[in-house]
Amino acid sequence: MDMAFMRRLHGWLFAVLVLLGAGAIGYLTARHDRVADWTFNSRVSMSPETRAVLAKFDGPVDIVSYASPQGDLRQTIAAALQRYQRAKPDLHLSFVDPQQDPAAMRNLGITVDGELILHYRDRQQRLDTLTERSLTDALERLVRGGDRIVAFVTGDGERRADGPGNPDLGTFVSQLEKSGLRAVPLNFSQVTGVPEHTDLVVLAGPQASLAPGATKALLDYLAGGGNLLWLADPGNLDASLQPIADALALRVLPGELIDPSSAALGLKDPRIIALGDYPPSIITRGFTLTTLFPEVAPLAQTRKSDWKLEPFLRSSPQASTQSLDKSAAAVLKGPLDFGFALSRLSPSPDKSEQRVVVIGNGDFLSNSYLGNGGNRALGERIFNWLLGDDQLISMPPRGAPDRMLNVSQGELGLLSAGFILILPLILLAIGGLIAWRRRRV
Repeated sequence: MDMAFMRRLHGWLFAVLVLLGAGAIGYLTARHDRVADWTFNSRVSMSPETRAVLAKFDGPVDIVSYASPQGDLRQTIAAALQRYQRAKPDLHLSFVDPQQDPAAMRNLGITVDGELILHYRDRQQRLDTLTERSLTDALERLVRGGDRIVAFVTGDGERRADGPGNPDLGTFVSQLEKSGLRAVPLNFSQVTGVPEHTDLVVLAGPQASLAPGATKALLDYLAGGGNLLWLADPGNLDASLQPIADALALRVLPGELIDPSSAALGLKDPRIIALGDYPPSIITRGFTLTTLFPEVAPLAQTRKSDWKLEPFLRSSPQASTQSLDKSAAAVLKGPLDFGFALSRLSPSPDKSEQRVVVIGNGDFLSNSYLGNGGNRALGERIFNWLLGDDQLISMPPRGAPDRMLNVSQGELGLLSAGFILILPLILLAIGGLIAWRRRRV
């Protein structure tokens, strides 16, 4: 058997093996779907927050897309939802042609081609723009079970829930509203009490004294089992707020906290309290992000009461108080608490537990400081606990990976030389080596 025949036989065998291998790969890929994300921090995969939201569902989720079969819109939607279906196999997607029954589409309120309606148990959410952020927010609203009414006390110089100013809470509240919270103003010059179906009242640092009617309305709300978030500012407690503090068995201590150890984090103002460790509580369980609190009022419990009290914000031992008016007031040494979570059996027969959070600072959620460290994530945990959404408390913090590549001028020159000169020379050398070896055969 001559050598030429053997070479041809080997060539045919190699070709057959390649075809068999390609067929085997095609068969396996048709039967088994395996996706791997090799990017840094898996940045093109679903975010940890999205996976955490999907894990909260204990039943199937049905998504109906009202997309026209013309074009590739349906394929785009199906491809976008494949990642969700891999993480949650009982997430089902179906399509309805909106052109087949225009009257039914009008009754459903379908106005956008490709609009989605998400169904979970007896709840539903609508979505007309499909991105991971918008879909995750819609899924979170499904878990929450409907919009929660959060009333922000106004009319006495409080931080505005819709305000763009530095001390206001507009940025934080607008993000909460995307996940199923509805912020409404509560002005006691216009109403005599907290409206029914209010899930939470927020008292965010009033600068003026509350009217007697407002104080009474808040006390009645607490007595009836209402949930409250009170953001207190440093300074002597206004007489109109003292009855609320007494009802909660708390006291706002005089002065404000200073912590010289904050300088180790590059903070020049010792009045900015930086926290990285937290007392054990349901709000801060597993929470490790650093938070910043400027101008903090320390708090203390005054007596035993029917409230179960848990401190969840506490200064370092190096912290102390200083007087606001430079008087010779007594100095309190750290560690000092400035955030309490209170709970008790609800006086209302419609609720099982009543919850209150009091924090000696409101700036940490303001437009100026919200983006610092874990301030926003901590605020979301506080609101979820106050609203009874315990399953959402441990959600990973929202955030986007850094997609910027910083390259110096020298590194840019080196990269340019590599692609323009070095890489072509390497390819030319490889080609010359192959040609030289072929001539020798």
